[in-house]
Amino acid sequence: MSPNVDSEQPQTTAAIATRRESYHRLREVWLPLLLFLGDAACAIAGMVAGYYLRYHTPIAAWGVPVPDASIRTYLPLLALGAAILIATYAYLQLYDPRLLLRRVYGLSLIMKAMAFWFAAYLGISLVLEFTPPISRLFVAVTFGITLVITWLWRNLFYWIVTRPGMIDRIRRRVAVLGLDERTREFLGEIARQRTHPFAAVGYIGRPPDHETAVRPAAAPSTESPTFTPQWLGDWDRLESAIRDHRIDIVVVGSLELPHDGMARLIETCERTYTEWKVIPSAFELFVSNLQLENHGGIPVLGVGPLAIHRLLNRVLKRTMDIGGAALGLVLTAPVMFVAAMLIRRESPGPVLFRQQRIGANHRPFTMYKLRTMRLGAENEDHLHQSTTADDPRVLRIGRFLRRWNIDELPQFWNVLRGDMSLVGPRPERPHHVDALSARIRHYLPRHLARPGMTGWAQINGCRGEGDLERRIRLDIYYLENWSLALDLQILILTFLRWRGPE
Repeated sequence: MSPNVDSEQPQTTAAIATRRESYHRLREVWLPLLLFLGDAACAIAGMVAGYYLRYHTPIAAWGVPVPDASIRTYLPLLALGAAILIATYAYLQLYDPRLLLRRVYGLSLIMKAMAFWFAAYLGISLVLEFTPPISRLFVAVTFGITLVITWLWRNLFYWIVTRPGMIDRIRRRVAVLGLDERTREFLGEIARQRTHPFAAVGYIGRPPDHETAVRPAAAPSTESPTFTPQWLGDWDRLESAIRDHRIDIVVVGSLELPHDGMARLIETCERTYTEWKVIPSAFELFVSNLQLENHGGIPVLGVGPLAIHRLLNRVLKRTMDIGGAALGLVLTAPVMFVAAMLIRRESPGPVLFRQQRIGANHRPFTMYKLRTMRLGAENEDHLHQSTTADDPRVLRIGRFLRRWNIDELPQFWNVLRGDMSLVGPRPERPHHVDALSARIRHYLPRHLARPGMTGWAQINGCRGEGDLERRIRLDIYYLENWSLALDLQILILTFLRWRGPE
């Protein structure tokens, strides 16, 4: 009897290995190649369409005449433009297999590549002085056409790879070593996203305490967001669990494993060609900014400087703040004047409300707002972290000003003074900072930058006394991923969502 069992096991292992290899080639070779060929076709099509629109339609009358702009003489310039664009895509790693299911991030890289191409193509034409010259109108038209074509192609590609029969072959299967709060949260986060690049399979470790944990996890859905990790086997069956369940990545929740245990994990992953990763329990903040340094031959992992703190970035952000605040004060002065008159009419007294807030590096400052409540209402501030919609202290005109965020317009002066920024975490009062920092983990790092009139948390719906922990996470995300482009995006979305909650 045993020979049959022994002869069957190699076939099963070989079949698993063959299937895993086919999935690997699909994910690592064929789909990136298809994406590359599609982008190249879009670039060439955009160049050709831009040429014909520029020189063979009524648009030709708009630009400066270009002598001898026949397709024969322009063809090398079209090829050069397409080559620069594809090279830029490759430089930005748009064909990394890990980006196959990250549509939004991929499209953002396309935008960056197109912006660079626009500047580089025109710059090269000015330096080298081609004959015939490259028309600036042609470049502008080609930019728009190529961007639209590529956007349509990328969305079609994403629709194809997320079909039920395809996505299971692309997602990398993940198992965690040991089931604790961090690894359970990690698996649950993956399971909640149907198009996540990873597929949560289960955990390897001690046997479950009850039968329900042994059952395979149900497919996640919006109706049933809970995820029960599947037990794949105990520690002694590490290698067979990896092979039997076609695990691509093993994630360790902690580095507290004994040295021999970690060595065994690494050796097993090497034998099975499986990646291993660690959830950095020592770094719960700014994990995307971890940097490896070498000190006397000893590698040291730590948090590097945030982009928002670099000198050039600070200068650029401050320049945008000064320009935006000055323009904001000029444009909104009539609005603030009318609002001040209406406030004085309903409630005689000062129209400006001054309140101490905590700013960058925990420095207190005086923040200015249009007064929206009766006089003396601030004496009850210690009872409220924010003002509710039905607060009896709020004036009738105050409700309107709050609904449309007009009461915050005087904060342009705070931005001009340097107390605040146009974009950043919202400032809180000192006693609330003390209370929240004692209650919520990682609250204080939000003071590493100037507070803002608007921010990433606000445009994502975190206002007032909502989910404070989510608000803190969004503030930390902003600090960790800051860029001028992100600030501009937040400002645009703030304008589009200017109206506050009822």
